[in-house]
Amino acid sequence: MTANGDPASLLGALLEKAKKAGADDADAVIMHGISLSASYRLGKPENLERSEGRDLGLRVLLGRRQAMVSTTDFADDALDTLVERAIAMARAVPEDPYCGLIEPDQLARDWPDLELADAREPEAEQLIDWARRAEEAARAVPGVTNSEGGDAGWSRSRAALATSSEFSGGYETSRFSFSVSVLAGTDTGMERDYDWSSACFEEDLDSPEEIGKRAGERATRRLNPRKAASGAVPVVYDPRVSGGLIRHLSGAISGASVARGTSFLKDRLHQPVFQSGVQVIDDPHRKRGLRSRPFDGEGAPTTARNIIEDGALTTWILDSRSARQLKLRSTGHAARGTGGPPAPSPSNLYLAPGQLSPQALMADIESGMYVTELIGMGVNGVTGDYSRGASGYWIDKGEIAWPVSELTVAGNLKDMFAHLTPADDLIFRHGIDAPTLRIDGMTVAGQ
Repeated sequence: MTANGDPASLLGALLEKAKKAGADDADAVIMHGISLSASYRLGKPENLERSEGRDLGLRVLLGRRQAMVSTTDFADDALDTLVERAIAMARAVPEDPYCGLIEPDQLARDWPDLELADAREPEAEQLIDWARRAEEAARAVPGVTNSEGGDAGWSRSRAALATSSEFSGGYETSRFSFSVSVLAGTDTGMERDYDWSSACFEEDLDSPEEIGKRAGERATRRLNPRKAASGAVPVVYDPRVSGGLIRHLSGAISGASVARGTSFLKDRLHQPVFQSGVQVIDDPHRKRGLRSRPFDGEGAPTTARNIIEDGALTTWILDSRSARQLKLRSTGHAARGTGGPPAPSPSNLYLAPGQLSPQALMADIESGMYVTELIGMGVNGVTGDYSRGASGYWIDKGEIAWPVSELTVAGNLKDMFAHLTPADDLIFRHGIDAPTLRIDGMTVAGQ
C-alpha cells in the first residue's frame, strides 16, 4: 500500500491490515481537498491562498469496543503504526452496546450521479476579479463609506469510504463562492451588511455586481436605527436567517439527542409539531445541492424524506448507533469525518414554501419585527427556550418601515413551530433553507 494508490485500493489494504491485527470489523475514510481563495479590499488585492491536503480516518471494532485514529501520513510504516494504535486504544476503552458497522443488508449497492463537481478549476486571476467586481459594485452605492472587502473562493473535495462489510464508494464535490461586506455612514453611526453567492457549479452563481449592489443597499438601509418598545408582537424572519429555525428542528430530532432524552421534541414522533399544511423535506439527491450525498457516512443509501408532513413529525434523523438505541433502522443520515465516528446529520433540509408572498404575509401586521440578523446562540435544546439578539426593521401597518437594533426576540420553539407560517419565496442558498417565516406571539425586548 502506497501514498500514491487510488483511494479504494488504499482503504481496502488498510482494512485488511486491521483485520489481520485483530479487529473484528473496521471502516475507513479518506478526505482529499484542494482550495483556492482570494480577497480584495479598497481597490487592491489583499490575499491569495491555495491549500491541498489529505486526511485518513480509521475506526476499528473489537466486539463492542471501538477506537478512531486519523493521520495525514500515508506511508506504509505510518499506516502500520496507525493500525497498531487503533487496536491498542480499542482494547483500553469500555464497551459501547450500540456501536458497530451498519448491518450489511442496509448498505447501498448503487447510487445516482448528483452533479456535484464542476470539472473547471478557476485561475487565481478570476477569483481576484470576482472579489474586485463585488466590492466595486458595493462601494458604488451612495452612502457606502468603507469596506471589509470582497472574497472569492473555489474548492474541490473527494471523499471515499470503505468498510470491512464490503462497502466501497466515493464521490467528488466542488464549491464556488464570493462575498462582500461593506459599511455605510460615519463615526459612531456606521452600519455593516453583506451578501454572498455559493454554488457547486460556476454557472449557478449570481453575478458579483448583483451581490455587491445588494450588500451596499442593505448597509445604507440600516443607517439611523431606532430602539423599539418591548412587547408581544408578530416576528418575521428574512430568508437569510429563517433557516436557523430549521437547524434547531434538525438538532431536536437528531437520533443522538432523542436517545439521550435531551430533546424538547423527544415525545412528539407522529404528532403535530407545526400547523397543518407545513412540510419540511430532507433531500440528499437534489442535483447540485450544497449538502447532497449519494450515500451516507456509513455506506447506507440516502433518499428524500418528508421529515414534517402536513405539520406532523414523521421520523427522527438516525445513523446506525442512534437507531439501535431507539430500536429503529438507520434513515441514511450518518455523517463522517476522519476524526470521529459517524453521527446523524441532515442533508439538503428545507421548509417548503407556502402560498402567500412576503408582502401578503405581513399585510395585517400593525406593529411587528422583521429580523435580518441574529446574534448569539441562546437556545436550550432540552426545553426549547429561545432567546436571540436581533436586528432588522420594524413593521408598521403591514410595511417594512425603519431599521431597529439592539433587540432580543424570545419564545419557545414548541410554540414558535406551532404558530409558524411560511411565505412563497424559498431559495436554496445555504443547504438548510426556509422562505420568509412569520411567527405570531413572540416577545421582543427593546427599550
